[in-house]
Amino acid sequence: MGTWDVGPFDNDTAADWCGGLDDAAPDARLGLVRDTLARAADTVGCLDADVADEAVAAAALVAAQCPGGEPAHPHYGPDEPVPDLTALRALALQALDRVMTDPSEVLELWAEADGDPWRATINRLRSTLTPRPQGEQLRLT
Repeated sequence: MGTWDVGPFDNDTAADWCGGLDDAAPDARLGLVRDTLARAADTVGCLDADVADEAVAAAALVAAQCPGGEPAHPHYGPDEPVPDLTALRALALQALDRVMTDPSEVLELWAEADGDPWRATINRLRSTLTPRPQGEQLRLT
């Protein structure tokens, strides 16, 4: 099936990664999310699309636990409980920045299609993950 929509869990790679997260022991899930984000953030050459798709899903799980975050997809996101991931906000932002920086296979693939909605999804995740100064109100749009 491949990719069917622009959401963080709307592709086979992300859905499979979430299945692997469900299969992992509860005490290994935090490390799996961290390792997935670090693998993307630390890529020096061309970022493989599968690594990017997994990182976007992992970043979406972190964002889901932040103020204003959207919950994981009810069918393609993980079914099992996810530990507190909020300490991974900075790493999730680094991973998303790498996904959006050339050379990135997924960025190239979305450039060939109408990638604006996908880029908007990534930007929403980045906005949710970016810490707000203390006292700043969350704007709901």
